[in-house]
Amino acid sequence: MLICGSLNQTSQLHQVAVELPDFICSFTPFYAVGPVEWLRRLGGVEATILGEKLRRRCLSYLHEHRLRVDLGGTAASYDLVVTCTDLFVPSNIRRRPLVVVQEGMTDPAGRWARLVRRSRLLPLWLAGTALTATSGHYDRFCVASEGYRELFIQRGAPAHKLRVTGIPNFDDCIRYRNNTHAARHYVLACTSDLREVMRPDDRAGFIRRVREVAAGRPIHFKLHPNENVARARREIARYCPGAVVHAEGSAETLVANCDVLFTQYSSVAYVGLALGKEVHSYYELDELERLLPIQNGGRSAANIADVCRTLLGVAPALPVSEATHTPMGADG
Repeated sequence: MLICGSLNQTSQLHQVAVELPDFICSFTPFYAVGPVEWLRRLGGVEATILGEKLRRRCLSYLHEHRLRVDLGGTAASYDLVVTCTDLFVPSNIRRRPLVVVQEGMTDPAGRWARLVRRSRLLPLWLAGTALTATSGHYDRFCVASEGYRELFIQRGAPAHKLRVTGIPNFDDCIRYRNNTHAARHYVLACTSDLREVMRPDDRAGFIRRVREVAAGRPIHFKLHPNENVARARREIARYCPGAVVHAEGSAETLVANCDVLFTQYSSVAYVGLALGKEVHSYYELDELERLLPIQNGGRSAANIADVCRTLLGVAPALPVSEATHTPMGADG
């Protein structure tokens, strides 16, 4: 069973399932049981992958691709579960072999994350994605790069459970250059859903900075899928009139065609860096370059599938490194 979430997480796990044709794969949107499920039904986690909006998008993707759906994993007793986060693991799968696939960029580990980490009562997900991989409630965690492996270990992840496989949507960024999008040579700003997840966001200041660096060049904005679109459009119209706003579509294609990329906390910064763009981010660029997902020509899904096979004692289709310190690059 593959437990999905956002469209990025869902499409990544779909690619992993494609590399497991010898298994019967079922999919479910992210789900909860017990008190967290009650909270979800009351709308208390709407801004997360448990929320109805992202759940509907996930289901739409699964149905569009005619994938087998088992809501909440209740229809079968699964040999293996692959999920998109370790920050919340539903109780009905905790005794199953579990593989987690990193989604992309993680939140910075600030004071709130440190408080949650020290507490034995607060759930890890209250710190956003800052404590990703630190629960240890998995058998293998597939990470984007050696840099991320080191970061997760520093934050408390069990080193022996981590595998550097790359992650499917960020391992072959050069492919995004092959697109039919007409616009070229613009400044692109990719926003984040900071306010939707109850974090501060100086959106006016961000827009002014984009306009300043653009210096008269065309400006495009790509909104985060979880963002309040109407509010974002009003703000952009006020502070940057004439800018083109994209509420939907491929952010990666827009990045491939831009000259300058602005991000707040967005994984598309990695696409920009991999394609040699001028990148501005709320993160330090040196740190982003250290964490950059490995570019292995699209091999990550197969690498992750082989981690799954190895965990189940099935011979992998490709050589898989069992060394926790060695990245799996283009040569496996």
